[in-house]
Order: sequence, then C-alpha cells, then structure tokens
Amino acid sequence: MENEKKAPKTLGATEGETLSIMGGNYRVLISGKETGGAFATIEMLVPPGGGPGPHAHPQFEESFYIVDGEVEVRSEASTYIATKGAFVSVPKGGIVHGFKNKSDKIAHLLCMVVPAGLEEMFLEMGQPVKSGEFLPPPPMDPETAKKMAAIAEKYGQKLYPPDFLDKK
Repeated sequence: MENEKKAPKTLGATEGETLSIMGGNYRVLISGKETGGAFATIEMLVPPGGGPGPHAHPQFEESFYIVDGEVEVRSEASTYIATKGAFVSVPKGGIVHGFKNKSDKIAHLLCMVVPAGLEEMFLEMGQPVKSGEFLPPPPMDPETAKKMAAIAEKYGQKLYPPDFLDKK
C-alpha cells in the first residue's frame, strides 16, 4: 500500500476561524486536528492593554514570534520587551508567565504550541468574529473569572491572580 501524500494547507489573509478572546483576535491557522495533535499555530492581534495574565501550562511548549508591535513578556524568571522580529519560547514545565501589549498600537504575534491543544481552549472560550472585527473585552466579574479558570484547567492550564508576577 502506498503512503498517501497530504496536500499543503493554505489560508488567505482573512481566511480561517477568528475568535475574540478578551478583546484580542486569535485566528487558528492550523489546529491539532489537522496536524495529528503535533502542533497548532495561532495568529494573535493583541490591542493596547491586551494580553493574557499570569498562567502556566506544564505539558506543552508555547512560542511567539512578534510580527509587528511589541509586548512585555513577564515570567517568574524575568521580564522582556519583545519587539518586531523577536522570538520568545516558553518551555514545558509550568513556569508562570504572561504578556501584555503596553504600547498604543495593535501587536501582531504568531503563536505555536507543541503539542496542540491550546487552540481548543480558545475555541471554547472565544466568540467567532469576522476578520478585522474587534469586540471589547468582557467584564471580568467573579463568575466570568471562575468560568475562564475552569475552561483553562480543562486544557491543562492554571490561571494566577493578575498581580502574581508583581510579587516576583
């Protein structure tokens, strides 16, 4: 039996599923369903003030390439200002980290996770939007925070209080 060759996946600039996540837009470029769980790649458009708070995920690596703009990346180990062309890799093991766009322009990032799975969390948390459509972040009341924490935990993540890395 001959091995079946798969065709390359292609997406146009506005194709694919775009999700509103806490005020940012995350577009799943390729999912674990398409890579046999090996990896997923997500394009992130993070507005000023946006970005995930402190969190950890011991079972997968997460890497970011800054296409445009800048984000402040904080972890238990250090703080780094990642600007256009920078690369950040968060290894397996569970170090607490997060990033925030502290500029006045949208930050454009490519995020890869190995193995896949993070994109499934975004699909459950997010709200589908059209390319270029941004929704305001939802109010973070105790009920919403509890719901987000439960979804994150389901996908192997732990969320920490917003000031967790301030104590480091």
